[in-house]
Amino acid sequence: MMRTRPLKVALLGCGVVGSEVARIMTTHADDLTARIGAPVELAGVAVRRPSKVREGIDPALVTTDATALLKRGDIDVVIEVIGGIEPARTLITTAFENGASVVSANKALLAQDGAALHAAAEKHGLDLYYEAAVAGAIPLVRPMRESLAGDKINRVMGIVNGTTNFILDKMDSTGAGYQEALDEATALGYAEADPTADVEGYDAAAKAAILAGIAFHTRVRLDDVYREGMTEVSAADFASAKRMGCTIKLLAILERAADGQSVTARVHPAMIPLTHPLASVREAYNAVFVEAEAAGRLMFYGPGAGGSPTASAVLGDLVAVCRNKLAEATGPGESAYTQLPVSAMGEVVTRYHISLDVADKPGVLAQVATTFAEHGVSIDTVRQQGRPDGVGNEASLVVVTHRAPDAALSGTVEALRKLDTVRGVASIMRVEGE
Repeated sequence: MMRTRPLKVALLGCGVVGSEVARIMTTHADDLTARIGAPVELAGVAVRRPSKVREGIDPALVTTDATALLKRGDIDVVIEVIGGIEPARTLITTAFENGASVVSANKALLAQDGAALHAAAEKHGLDLYYEAAVAGAIPLVRPMRESLAGDKINRVMGIVNGTTNFILDKMDSTGAGYQEALDEATALGYAEADPTADVEGYDAAAKAAILAGIAFHTRVRLDDVYREGMTEVSAADFASAKRMGCTIKLLAILERAADGQSVTARVHPAMIPLTHPLASVREAYNAVFVEAEAAGRLMFYGPGAGGSPTASAVLGDLVAVCRNKLAEATGPGESAYTQLPVSAMGEVVTRYHISLDVADKPGVLAQVATTFAEHGVSIDTVRQQGRPDGVGNEASLVVVTHRAPDAALSGTVEALRKLDTVRGVASIMRVEGE
């Protein structure tokens, strides 16, 4: 039976995502009512600049006092799309204290303080949903914590930042350099004026922490995630990747150790074979590859950012939370029963692609090979050629290793830097997905 009293929703933030959430709530009101079993009503919108014209939103709903809105006593659900740590953290806690469930898109906050927020939600018997915090419109969080709840996930590898994927895709397809591709991304609105959070991997690392916690039923914080940016990736790296039948992507990689006693979480650029499903992900799209024991290999793909895609994920959570409200129940909360430690990057076993500028004379290759052997790293292939810039007494030496602990590979690189015959380490990149 349809309930006539509406469920009241407070919206915190009304930027690109928040305004689209408000629009869909209005234009799809009848459908949302039918799907939930009760009408939903936008009861207030908290913003920083109340004078700004917001099309489709009643100015009477707009307030700068978010705390007062949450303490009214009649709010059922709070949608938080402010971003950042504060005041979002305090406002979400206030929402729980005043009986409102929360839908959030705040990846940074969840990666840093997800455990505390889940505990607050559980204490008050309320929901905390956050599908929109990872990979935009792609249904990923809920399938991992609900549909795969009976399975064992061993590995998650994905492209979770659209800006970086756009830049790398342009470098791959057009031969552009990093700065040229970044300038195009900025002009098209894919990159912020300050792209640091994206290109240095901070955004992807926050998403990686959230996904690792869900996948492995353990607490993984942002500080646990190894992170490397992609600003040093060059056109020469793409040329080398193509010779190997690979391309380059900024990847979030989450793995359960073979013995099941620890996990790793990392974000960095990597070469992947063109035959891997992630290699064909183009433009600003996201894709996540999940490997589970029973389900096997699953691929989630779609737009990873933008107002409409992110709002779609927010509204999906809103419907689920409102249904729970009507049923006087809650959905799944934090699952961290395994309490697995997060291993350091040095323990990760991977392959390396290393490009060296070396002296063009006999014995150099043997000296380099000896350095690898001394550190317990086996060489897979070696390619030597003259320098393309025409430097007559130098050569370019490209070494691809077999799998080895990352610490051993890093130690090898440091030893190579000290050799008199090595003029410079031009590029270092991991090779994944094989």
